[in-house]
Amino acid sequence: MAVKLLKNYAVVLMVITIILLIIIPMPPALADVAILVNMALSMMILVITMTIHSPLEFSIFPTLLLITTLFGLGINVSTTRNILSNGGGSGQIIAAFGNFVLGGNIVVGLIIYIIIVLMNFMVINKGAERVAEVAARFNLDAMPGKQMAIDSDMSAGLIDEREAARRRSDVQREADFYGSMDGATKIVKGDAVMSLITTAINLFGGIIIGMVQGGGDLQTVFQTYSIATVGDGLVGQIPSLLVSTSTGMIVTRAVAKGSLNEDISQEFLQQPRAFTISGILVAVLAVIPGMPIVQILLVAGGLIGAGYYLQKQQASAATSEDFPAFASAPAAPSGGGRTAAAAAESGGTGKQEEEQPAEQTAKNTKEEDYFKDVNNVYRLLVVEPIELDFGYSLIPLADESVGGRLISRIVIFRRQFAQDMGFVVPSIRLRDSSNLGTNEYVIKIKGEEVARGEILTDYFLALEPDKPEKDIDGIDTIEPAYGIPSKWIKPENREKAELYGYTVIDPLSVMVSHLSEVIKVHAYELMTRQEVVRLVDNLKQTAPELVQEAIPNIVSYSLLQRVLTMLLKEGVAIKDLETILENMVETITDTGLPVKDIDNVVDKVRVALKRTITRMYGEDGTMRVITLDSDLERTMVNSLTKGENGYYLALTPDVLQSVVQQVAAEIRKFNNLSQTPVILTSQIMRTHFYHMIGQFYPNVRVLSFNEVANNVQIQSIGSLKLEEGGQKELA
Repeated sequence: MAVKLLKNYAVVLMVITIILLIIIPMPPALADVAILVNMALSMMILVITMTIHSPLEFSIFPTLLLITTLFGLGINVSTTRNILSNGGGSGQIIAAFGNFVLGGNIVVGLIIYIIIVLMNFMVINKGAERVAEVAARFNLDAMPGKQMAIDSDMSAGLIDEREAARRRSDVQREADFYGSMDGATKIVKGDAVMSLITTAINLFGGIIIGMVQGGGDLQTVFQTYSIATVGDGLVGQIPSLLVSTSTGMIVTRAVAKGSLNEDISQEFLQQPRAFTISGILVAVLAVIPGMPIVQILLVAGGLIGAGYYLQKQQASAATSEDFPAFASAPAAPSGGGRTAAAAAESGGTGKQEEEQPAEQTAKNTKEEDYFKDVNNVYRLLVVEPIELDFGYSLIPLADESVGGRLISRIVIFRRQFAQDMGFVVPSIRLRDSSNLGTNEYVIKIKGEEVARGEILTDYFLALEPDKPEKDIDGIDTIEPAYGIPSKWIKPENREKAELYGYTVIDPLSVMVSHLSEVIKVHAYELMTRQEVVRLVDNLKQTAPELVQEAIPNIVSYSLLQRVLTMLLKEGVAIKDLETILENMVETITDTGLPVKDIDNVVDKVRVALKRTITRMYGEDGTMRVITLDSDLERTMVNSLTKGENGYYLALTPDVLQSVVQQVAAEIRKFNNLSQTPVILTSQIMRTHFYHMIGQFYPNVRVLSFNEVANNVQIQSIGSLKLEEGGQKELA
């Protein structure tokens, strides 16, 4: 029990003991032990800061900095008390350091000590303080962009909720860490100032005490107390210097990718030309008269030799890496590019199908002979649901033999999309195309191009924030998925861009995000009859009675396909297929067959799915919406006209133009929010308003009050109104 309590409260007892050192006198022998412990602890901290890969691996550093500083001050107070009360004696370590540094010359020793103190105070402390201050501000400014990047990755299916929560926690911890470091550097600065004060007290106070109380002569007293003062100052400054260096190390290594040794090996030693040129420049110094020729030639020869050795190592490494890559690269087939398919997962195992087009089969035969068989011609009529064609430079992103991760990322997205929306994305044809630019890619739905983009594989994409802290060099572009102004930046500028508030994305994530957003928008087009049959067969495993009763006697596959298509088109998840089918059966039973008003069926299903809809478009128990003014809604109700296919809005061009312009202005309020723009209407107007506005703004969601769960707070951030011209025309 006692051991457990000691373990749990060891740090508490240590801090209390440190505070007591300031009050309780410490014998010289015990002071030597405390000095050694302080030095060892400072060395451990320095080693840790040089070997960690990320500052968050040593997140307790700000608190530990306070404890070590307090420990050093406690030792300093105790040694000062011993020096002044014991005639300049405060242990063997202080005496040894004093004699070693002074070296028989008091003036030189004091000057060296003052230089060490000022170096610690003016160079290391001041620099670390400034870096910590800037890093804290930039990290706080970059937090919204980082959060948006995490949300984007999660929505694209690149990460799951657990990984997203972990990343959000890391972002918050990083901001808190740099905020704490900003304050902790003030502690180090105060410690350096306090060291100068105690040094002056030891020297002048000791001389006064030695002259007045000891009765010694000035030379002897000055000799005694100067040794003790310099020794005491050094044993305090060495740990302080180590801790200050650690502070500067951890805040300046915020942009590091690995430990200090790894970063030097990867970055510094990868520049053999710098060694060679520096060696040549040093050798030029030998022509200056009076310069030490031997020393110059030794240094110059060492640098040139190191540069030659490093260049030779790089050349041999490049040769060993390049030849296997070329040997393993498959040859492009005649008549088409290399292809691969990211197929649907089989039972969650991640198994991929490999699909071969007709041209691939014909590569070993003459094209004319192959197409003599009419059945082979029919194979040309197959239309792929989704295709991704890309230029030559983008092939390594898809080629798994060289580490390409495009297929695995697509598999992750398919799984996440199925979990979120209840729809399985069909196989995606990946194919390189000689008709595209080397850095271009094209996304096709059912054989037709719907989107295209261009990425630079050797760069990173930096999304510009609303108010960047500073501008960064790069190639201006537009992010393809969301249309955000961006820049292609070099990899070495990535961390700098993040500090300036940019959100930095790797090229593969840019293409996958674009592909995922296109698939989300066009998912309703991929809801084929065959896919509906698969979903129904899957539902039979959990609700066989419902399926047997409903299909096809009450709900035909055609009707179910139309309802699911309409739900997907408006971004509503169809994962709860059982609820959808039950409500369709209930609605159709009440209204009778045949079903003429599908919009009514969809509206009833949407009300049943209100918890799902609320979850998708609400955030933290709040849903921010744009509402319709009562006059505008009344005008719309009065303008409903019955046609051959049901009712439709017959608004005047002026009213329609006014509404469209107002929607454009109001949805801008959602730019800084993570929520999709939502317009809230009455139940009777929801479908008609969506059909009117959807052609202009397909990404805006139109909900009715009945589709919002009761436990959600609705917050109106804008309103659409009937303007003066529309009122006069109505009158």
